[in-house]
Amino acid sequence: MDSIWSKTCEIPGREPLRGELKTRAVVIGAGMAGVLIASALQEAGIKTAVLEADRIAGGQSRNTTAKITAQHGLIYRRLMDDFGPEKAGQYARANLRAVETYRRLIHERGIDCDFQEQRAYLYGDSRNQLEAEAAAARTLGLPAAFVEAPELPISAAGAVAFSGQGQFHPLKFIRAMAKGLEIYEHSPVKEIDGNRLTCPEGRVEAEHIIFACHYPFVNFPGMYFARMHQERSYVLALEVERPLDGMWISAEEGGYSLRNYGGLQFIGGENHRTGENREGGRYDWLRRKAEELFPGSREAAHWSAQDCMSADGIPYIGRFSQERPGWYVATGFNKWGMSSSMVSAMLIRDMILGKENSDGEVFDPGRFDVETLSAVVAEGAQAVKGLTKRFFQIPSEAAAEIAPGQGGIVFLKGEKLGAYRDKEGKLHAVDIRCPHLGCQLEWNSDELSWDCPCHGSRFDAYGKLISGPAQENIAGK
Repeated sequence: MDSIWSKTCEIPGREPLRGELKTRAVVIGAGMAGVLIASALQEAGIKTAVLEADRIAGGQSRNTTAKITAQHGLIYRRLMDDFGPEKAGQYARANLRAVETYRRLIHERGIDCDFQEQRAYLYGDSRNQLEAEAAAARTLGLPAAFVEAPELPISAAGAVAFSGQGQFHPLKFIRAMAKGLEIYEHSPVKEIDGNRLTCPEGRVEAEHIIFACHYPFVNFPGMYFARMHQERSYVLALEVERPLDGMWISAEEGGYSLRNYGGLQFIGGENHRTGENREGGRYDWLRRKAEELFPGSREAAHWSAQDCMSADGIPYIGRFSQERPGWYVATGFNKWGMSSSMVSAMLIRDMILGKENSDGEVFDPGRFDVETLSAVVAEGAQAVKGLTKRFFQIPSEAAAEIAPGQGGIVFLKGEKLGAYRDKEGKLHAVDIRCPHLGCQLEWNSDELSWDCPCHGSRFDAYGKLISGPAQENIAGK
């Protein structure tokens, strides 16, 4: 299930970190955010190294739909109501500046990444809601307008159109930006003690440590596990006669995302919280919708993505915690990873340089208000549910009932375990406890993986770690 980006771009490999390294800054994670942060710091004269657990752009960056936009759904009216016009303006300006910075970098460096300027559209069923969103965005200086009759095969009461946005090939862009950066692949950080980081074959000492690894794996301080959850979404790349112009996102729960790439039409959707896809069928539902909207289309690729969803819908970018003044974080991008990655690069660079950035306050990870508190309570309840299921839920099927190519939670050898039966009929059992904070993993039948409904860690059918915040495999039994 490789994305169209992975199929059409290869990034040269780098060596692991071996031995001792001393540097001013170290970035954990070589996805879009990590590469942009490291590049911004290097350009500012700060010697920076990047530690990547797997491969450059080997995580979520290769699965994005790669829209470079300040249009983030129904957000600006809400930001004005909940946080006031000043902070709403900070969010708007920072993301608009991110779009412009991508455009400038691509032009100045001559980066061949299939960049195209596009309009970004938010479509929906409520004209009043869309008009209010367009008005709020215009008030904040964004290039927004209400469109009466959008050219879309989905029924809509209208759309909010942002002009001057963009789309590109994310891996081609990262490949170009990574040149000249000191990046170590296959170098997962196993321990952090003050300003020293330990990897399997080496250690780093750094004045500044930046967590750009999608989801912070250090639980305390910060407690990001209590302020975020993760969601999965699914994408089809379709060969169609005439792809739609523009980038589209639905304002409705369960709606669809659309954009083109070359002669392909992307359709994304069928979102769900990670760990809540026991029955599967997401790709099948998406294919049925694709046939309805683009009859006769042919599937060229399909893949899935995972996003960190913050408690209040705003990313956490800045100081990791007051208790760790030399640590920084960039996470909780809420499905808008491209612009949020660039915002992270600009804000964290300025913080390390001691330069004031007037748009940083709204992203402060240390913020804590009524909206955040209610979300923290909800996330805590989800974690308790995951722990309770592990101890008290009785498995609903026996190992013998697991069909080839599927998995489930069973009693086996006197233990409650996860069991996967391969195509040859052999049963593979794993510990069903997530090593992050102990929640019960759940089977994802679409992607043949064990997923954590509490904090979003994922493991393949045999127990190998796919993505964190967990840092180790689950044991086979």
